[in-house]
Amino acid sequence: MRRKQSGTIYYYRNYTDDFVESACQDKRLPKDYRWVHQNFFYRLISTVLYGLALIFALIYCKLVLRIHVENRKVMKAAGKTGCFLYGNHTQPMGDVFGPTLYCFPMRICTIASPSNLGIPIIGRLLPMLGGLFIPDSMGQMKKFMEAVRYHIEKKRCIVIYPEAHVWPWCTFIRPFPATAFRFPVQYHVPAFCMTTTYQKQKHGKKPKIVVYMDGPFFADPGKNKREQQMELHDKIYDCMKSRSQDSTCEYVRYQKEKHAPAGDILSER
Repeated sequence: MRRKQSGTIYYYRNYTDDFVESACQDKRLPKDYRWVHQNFFYRLISTVLYGLALIFALIYCKLVLRIHVENRKVMKAAGKTGCFLYGNHTQPMGDVFGPTLYCFPMRICTIASPSNLGIPIIGRLLPMLGGLFIPDSMGQMKKFMEAVRYHIEKKRCIVIYPEAHVWPWCTFIRPFPATAFRFPVQYHVPAFCMTTTYQKQKHGKKPKIVVYMDGPFFADPGKNKREQQMELHDKIYDCMKSRSQDSTCEYVRYQKEKHAPAGDILSER
């Protein structure tokens, strides 16, 4: 499909380049960091803040970004089991708040980098809004995994952006590893994907944002865990890559630097 190109070009050396950085890009979690809080008042405040986040998401995503969601009905069945939702990472704010609407009434949690804690104002609120920050050490990994299990048992949707880095308005799917697909295999729950695409509008410079929801995806239980991870990775990557072809407008064009290293594609095959 032919795409209208914009004059804005971002040059990259590899797929781990950052185009959006927080105030504390190298922030690390404290050793005593807690992912799950059972304190009544903490949970009450968390519930109130999540409700306010839903209202903000409705205003920001619908009225400001004007996101249109296709096939949201596929998420209805996920409320019975909990699930993992994978998406391409192209909107700094939209990717934070959008899934609260796409998955409603199911509550979401999002696996994210600790650097997000450095975002002014909202960074400190992210843990209460469901932010599950990746631990820095193996010693913290056990508690992190316990938190993931806790939220799945609560039948929530855990959102993962396997591309890891935000590339604003990017119209193609960047390669990502299979490691993030261990979760649905381990907890025996379905996986879904959301693909953000950008389409030309008759009026205005910015493209129309259309998000496609797809799933559920399952791996063959007869295979070993690593094979199941790769199967889910391939199904979701192929689905997202196919959906991304619906993008018809490049508001920002990404171009690889001429002298960038060749071996920069992520692969865990």
